Amino acid sequence: MRPFLSFLLSLIVAAILLPACDERVAMPKPRAYPRVIYPKKKYIPFRAGGCPFTFEMPEYAEIEQDVSFFDEGPKSDCWFTLHVRSLNAQLHCSYYPINSRTRFDELVQDAFTMAQKHNIKANYIEEIPVYRSANRVYGVVFHLEGPTASFYQFFLTDSVRHFLRGALYFRTQARPDSLAPVLDFMRQDMNRLIETLRWQAAPPKSSKS
Repeated sequence: MRPFLSFLLSLIVAAILLPACDERVAMPKPRAYPRVIYPKKKYIPFRAGGCPFTFEMPEYAEIEQDVSFFDEGPKSDCWFTLHVRSLNAQLHCSYYPINSRTRFDELVQDAFTMAQKHNIKANYIEEIPVYRSANRVYGVVFHLEGPTASFYQFFLTDSVRHFLRGALYFRTQARPDSLAPVLDFMRQDMNRLIETLRWQAAPPKSSKS
């Protein structure tokens, strides 16, 4: 029996030691992101009652008017949101008529203040000036990076009568790096809006004070 016990003992020891000798190293799996199906790029004119301007908007966006913006109640008939529901994206826009230089300065300061509120959590903010003298469209685009609620904001004005402010949000808890491709897709639409904006002759008559 002793030879058999010695053989059995050898098998048990080998079973214990062999896994410890395995030199294979576990490799981390590559990071995977949820698959996003992007709509085909196509633009149509934006026209909404009470808005004294037009621009080219994505065909796949829906317009919702008279919504709150930055915790404010609508102060004119031209407050609206462009929803791109397939990407959980929302562009909140608010329009203000300008009736004085003081009011213009206040609106510009408010736009910078709103961007800086998000910059508290952002890693980086870039301010890109907009200057299209042929169409009297001036303003600033704010690009924000990092764990912030809004990655893209802007204001546009003719500095005399019109002032439009916008901010892009995503209704999702996804990390900024996983949102990057979607943000790049939406940034093209925001840039198209800014490039094609045209003011009309007069601000909306039904604007609220």
